[in-house]
Amino acid sequence: MDAVARSKFSCPSCGAEATWNPAKKALVCSFCGTVSPATVELTGFSQTPEAIVEHELVQALRSIPDSARGWQAKKIQVKCQSCQAISVFDEKNVGQRCDFCGSASLIPYEEIKESFRPESLLPLKLSETQVRDSIRKWYGSRWFAPNRLKRGAMTDTVKGLYIPYWTFDAQVHADWTAMSGDYYYETESYTDAKGQRQTRQVRKVRWYPSSGALDHFFDDELVSASRGVHPELVHGVEPFPTKELVPYNPSFISGWVVERYQIDLPSAAQAARAKMESKTVSLCASQVPGDTHRDLNVRSAYSAQTFKHILVPIWMVSYDFHGRSFQCVINGYTGSIAGEYPKSWIKIALAALGIAALVILFLWWGNRQ
Repeated sequence: MDAVARSKFSCPSCGAEATWNPAKKALVCSFCGTVSPATVELTGFSQTPEAIVEHELVQALRSIPDSARGWQAKKIQVKCQSCQAISVFDEKNVGQRCDFCGSASLIPYEEIKESFRPESLLPLKLSETQVRDSIRKWYGSRWFAPNRLKRGAMTDTVKGLYIPYWTFDAQVHADWTAMSGDYYYETESYTDAKGQRQTRQVRKVRWYPSSGALDHFFDDELVSASRGVHPELVHGVEPFPTKELVPYNPSFISGWVVERYQIDLPSAAQAARAKMESKTVSLCASQVPGDTHRDLNVRSAYSAQTFKHILVPIWMVSYDFHGRSFQCVINGYTGSIAGEYPKSWIKIALAALGIAALVILFLWWGNRQ
């Protein structure tokens, strides 16, 4: 792509800044409300939609061309000294606090070499109003959450962000060997506690060798490259529907904070390989005949390995409650929610007392029979 972008997109009607509006799926002027499609020419920028390309992994691990680097728009990067997230802002929209953890400890971040540019993204689909409603319902359904938290729902801290991901494709061929086991039963005699002879069925296993082969294609194996969002939370709102990706266009991220990837391509490729290998072993295990198996040995060979660097949208709530920090993450495309929340010790104690009362009642009833 050789388009040129400025630090902001100007409204074609009044010249004020236009930002991406997920509800309208277009650039909207914050001053006069003019709606402009993301594909039209704005303030010196124009881009023709391109196909989303899968890059050959081995070649890219050797070198990433300079033409694939940069954001195609002037950006400022800051690093949070608290959570280590590197946030990318429009030139005039730098925040005073970290959008991920709320810390004010932000310092300028200068790269020795510009980061590898994302070539595709999922446009932010859910509006802020939809997200606020979802958050209130989610907090309301947390029975152990303090009532004060449920009433406030912390929706004043909702922020829309784009976070980085790598996706990996690979064809795997695996040969496996194992010992398969078939269950069978034998009758066994024994003496019970009263000294009487009894019989029972004892399960045993008949072992025999087995082998086979597996061919499987991994399509868009996701590896998060974010450090600003707690890993268990971002995994909790996966998957992101990669079939809905669109070619990268700076207008989609106009007015929104973007996190720069902090897990580089070699590290992400290693993580993806580990995930693929684990799934390959599971797939081979499912092929082993018999009722059970042991000594599974899998030999895998990978080919047609490709990758993409993408951006995906999330909405995030970060807040402090009684001196502790919490995050809640909402998938900006599907609406899935994963979050942390404080627990009310009073509600937990009441629940424990209720369970204890039920156990006592059950024992009492049993003794009466």
